[in-house]
Formats: sequence, C-alpha cells, structure tokens
Amino acid sequence: MSTPPLAGAGMPPGAFSGTQAQAAREVNTASLCRIGQETVQDIVFRTMEIFQLLRNMQLPNGVTYHTTTYQDRLAKLQEHLRQLSILFRKLRLVYDKCNENCAGLDPVPIEQLIPYVEEDGSKHDDRGAASQLRFACEERREIMEVNKKLKQKNQQLKQIMDQLRNLIWDINAMLAMRN
Repeated sequence: MSTPPLAGAGMPPGAFSGTQAQAAREVNTASLCRIGQETVQDIVFRTMEIFQLLRNMQLPNGVTYHTTTYQDRLAKLQEHLRQLSILFRKLRLVYDKCNENCAGLDPVPIEQLIPYVEEDGSKHDDRGAASQLRFACEERREIMEVNKKLKQKNQQLKQIMDQLRNLIWDINAMLAMRN
C-alpha cells in the first residue's frame, strides 16, 4: 500500500489539500449520522458538566467568598455554554446536510423495513389474512362454547357437593341424636 506524497515532495502546496477537502465534502449519510450521534453525546456531556458546575457554585447569600474562585467558575461556565452553543450549531448543520442528502429518496413503508419469515415461502395476501382471521374467530367461538359448558359443569358439581354436604350433615345429626 503506498502512502500519499507530501505537499513539499514535487507537488504544489495546495494540490493534496484540495483532494482532502473534496473527500471531506463527499461524506455519506451514515457517517453524518454517526457524527450527529457523537455531537449529541458531547452535548449531553457538556450539559452534565454545566449542571455539576452550577451545583458546586455557592449562592451569594451574604457569605464571603473568594472572588478569584467565583471568577474561575464563572469563566468555566461561560466556556461550557459557548462550546454548547457551538455543538448545537454543528448538530444543526449535520441535520440539514442529512435532510439534504435524503431529500430525493422515496419514503419506504415501515412494514417493508421489518423482516419476517413466512411459513410457506409465499407473500402474505389478503386471502391468507382473511382465512387466518376466520380461523381465529372460529377458534375463539369454540373456546367460548367450551367455557360455557365448563361453567355449567362446575355449577352442577357445586350443587352435588352442596347436596352431599347437607346429606352428611343430616346423617351426623341423626347419629348425634341416637347417642
């Protein structure tokens, strides 16, 4: 693998930097998204640092404080805020560039982006969905009938148990009277 020639080795000083600038301009959307993600992470990190600085600052409630310490913390806070505004501008540029790159693309329905495995290898169609719906309705109706019969049987068993309980109660009462 050969290394690119340096600017001073037989080439004019601006020749190589021009190709680098052209390569930097031809950034694809995926790398822009990665840059955007890193920028968002930097924004979150800077915001956490700002809150940390604010939490550590003392309120001027009549307590004497060191002016130099206050000035240092204020300078750090202002620097973080400046960097945060720069990061937001960078994020806006990345967002605009991504929208510009994706402007000509046709929107793809979300259903096509989700992969699924088909049982018979053919595409799902309306007839298959209708037959599945019909099958599910029949199965639900059968389950409802079975549940209804089960409730009836449970009611009959409860009546039988109550009758047996009353019979045993009567037998025990007669035995108790005998003694």
